[in-house]
Amino acid sequence: MSVSAIGAQSGLAIQQLVNMRKQFDDLQRQLSTGQKSSNYAGLGVDSGMTVSLNAQLSAISGYNDTINNATTRISLMNSALSSMTDLSSAVKAALAQVPTGANGSGAALAQQTGQSSLDQLLALLNTQAGDRYLFSGRATDQPAVETLDHILSGDGARAGLKQFISERNQADLGTSGLGRLVLSTPTATSLQVDEDAVSPFGFKLASVTSGLTNATTSGPSGSPASLTVDLTGGNPNAGDTITFRFTLPDGSSENLTLTATTSSSPGTNEFTIGATPAATTTSLQTALTTALGTLAATKLTAASAVTASSEFFAADASNPPQRVNGPPFDSATSQIAGTAANSVIWYTGEAGSDPARATATARIDQSLAVSYGARANEDGIRTLVQNFATLAAVTVSPSDPNATDLSAALNQRLSANLAAPGTQTVTDIQIALAGAQTSISAAKSRHQQTTATLSDFLQQIEGVSNEEVGAQILALQTRMQASMQTTALLFQTSLVNYL
Repeated sequence: MSVSAIGAQSGLAIQQLVNMRKQFDDLQRQLSTGQKSSNYAGLGVDSGMTVSLNAQLSAISGYNDTINNATTRISLMNSALSSMTDLSSAVKAALAQVPTGANGSGAALAQQTGQSSLDQLLALLNTQAGDRYLFSGRATDQPAVETLDHILSGDGARAGLKQFISERNQADLGTSGLGRLVLSTPTATSLQVDEDAVSPFGFKLASVTSGLTNATTSGPSGSPASLTVDLTGGNPNAGDTITFRFTLPDGSSENLTLTATTSSSPGTNEFTIGATPAATTTSLQTALTTALGTLAATKLTAASAVTASSEFFAADASNPPQRVNGPPFDSATSQIAGTAANSVIWYTGEAGSDPARATATARIDQSLAVSYGARANEDGIRTLVQNFATLAAVTVSPSDPNATDLSAALNQRLSANLAAPGTQTVTDIQIALAGAQTSISAAKSRHQQTTATLSDFLQQIEGVSNEEVGAQILALQTRMQASMQTTALLFQTSLVNYL
């Protein structure tokens, strides 16, 4: 009789041992990794749920990465905008501290403040987050603004702000320096004031109000406008006044009042009553000519600089600046569009027509995206650049007899512009970014809560209890030990031992 080495029953026992060994190895893996299975198949009916939960967690991780990038960029933008507000306050303080009775030396200090503040402001507008320019709209790979030197002084054939102001000043003052007005005496007893041409330059006649006894006035009327003061009826009385009202290029208005006097040495804005109406008319013409020259050299010059600066900074790549159509500039009657070849375009970023905030968006949730873009040519920012640059570009010479009045006229306009910039302020931009930041913070908080919930649910499906696995290992070890002992005894059985 033959006895097989391993019978069917013995083979089954060995297979059970192999299976228990595999189970033991898997339990050790579970204990070391904390995971129920190394693949989805091992999760059984829960595999589909696990795939879905992992996909949701992966999406939330992607949203969190976007949130971190957007948060960094918005923080840098807010820091830059806060610094811009501080610079604005510093410039306004410098304008307010210029002594009204000082010569151009006080204005020179304000000009230095304007230039240094402009330099800092331009650097802030070229702020980067990584390789992304934050104030260039969609053109994130290029600086938002030109350099200080190019903006003020130009770049080769391209004119800068100083040249714009100079050309406009010549056009507004005219060849006579009287703001493009022409004074004449059609008769011995009448004075006529004419605009020299139909143009956007110089003084524009708004009205004349006479308190002169025996005088009559007419106009302004016609195109170009003209007005007349007629003293044919006789001389005025001492103390009588006449007021001329002019509109300046920046839209402001100025009154010029002349007072009749019997003194042969009339003071500022006074004219001498002569022996005859004709002599009085001559004196009135002389006084008006002098007063117009002073007004042109001060308030008109300041208004001209502000207007030229406004035209310069209103430009972008798709909207070229308006320039005086010259030379000659002092007799020009129209403006012409500049080009990128002959004019510095101060804003070099993307200049779309859509809202600036829409130029950068971040999807922070499945159904939520925030907008946080910005352009350096937005009204609130452009106003700062424009007024800082105007202050830096206009030089007031201490030797100029009109230095004090010119400085005061310029500072008054710049202070008003900085105090009430119009439709938008830097603070408005900060508020818009704060809204985006609030949405981002809320989304981040939601993601944290959702991640915790999903991770806990996923752990319940994929994870194991160390205590439970430990108990299973101990139980399995006991079973394996008993099985191996039994199997060993079976293999030791022989016919001799049986008999």
